[in-house]
Amino acid sequence: MPEHIWKLKFYGVRGSIPLCAPTISEFGGNTTCFYLDLLVKQGAEKVIVVFDAGTGIRQLGKDIMSGKIERAENILIHFSHFHWDHIQGFPFFAPAYLPDQKVTMFSPHYLNQESGKLKEIFTRLMQSEFFPVQLEKMGADMGFFTSEEFQKVLCLDRKVKFRFMEHNHPGRAYSYRLDGYGKSIVICTDLEHGDQLDPRVVEFCRDADLLIHEAQYTDEELLSHKGWGHSSFSQALEVAEQANVKKLYITHHDPDHDDDFLRKVELQCKERFEHCYLAREGEEVYV
Repeated sequence: MPEHIWKLKFYGVRGSIPLCAPTISEFGGNTTCFYLDLLVKQGAEKVIVVFDAGTGIRQLGKDIMSGKIERAENILIHFSHFHWDHIQGFPFFAPAYLPDQKVTMFSPHYLNQESGKLKEIFTRLMQSEFFPVQLEKMGADMGFFTSEEFQKVLCLDRKVKFRFMEHNHPGRAYSYRLDGYGKSIVICTDLEHGDQLDPRVVEFCRDADLLIHEAQYTDEELLSHKGWGHSSFSQALEVAEQANVKKLYITHHDPDHDDDFLRKVELQCKERFEHCYLAREGEEVYV
């Protein structure tokens, strides 16, 4: 594969809570986790780039352990925020138990504050009342970044620009954007625009080759879920249109939306925006 092609794989596209039922087998039941292969290295060091650690990260870990995904010295995990459906898979991420593995976690929530604040979140997540193995006993070399110094870790060959932006969600959440090699990817999940689109989000997504934008609700459902921190399908489409995005993948599917419902919504979305897709667990997208 040419090195200028990036690959993103959806390991979890469900919102709020994981599901297991025959009626959601096509789109999947695992919560948010995306894997991005930038196909660049720092010297001889390969990295694995991950966004969020919902239950989907368990299968990502299995793919790394089995060799389906090439092992990397460093696994970089970016967090949009820390609600359960975006962190609950981390204790089951097998590579984090390997003594020769580096796992580097980043969040802008405590920007330029002590990294211990970020570490404390995962220490609490894995305290003995909740999980039998504590964070300090997992085995991997854990790193925690809360400053823009993380840019130096991610932008391995200085050809990839990494940005983030806070957007509206209870407890605060962040969008991410990567630009490099003439292409761009934007991830906006757990985002509530309000009565009108957030113009900052539109500008952040400007001319992206690939936009991953959440849409948990229909327009009708959104009316009764104001303040819940999520968008509608039509809002995701409008962002893509206004920002001149080339390809849109909608994610964070509501637990009450089964395969039949999501297939119908996808067809309706494609009538308005041709290159729009509803993300499916296990699907790979190339940019």
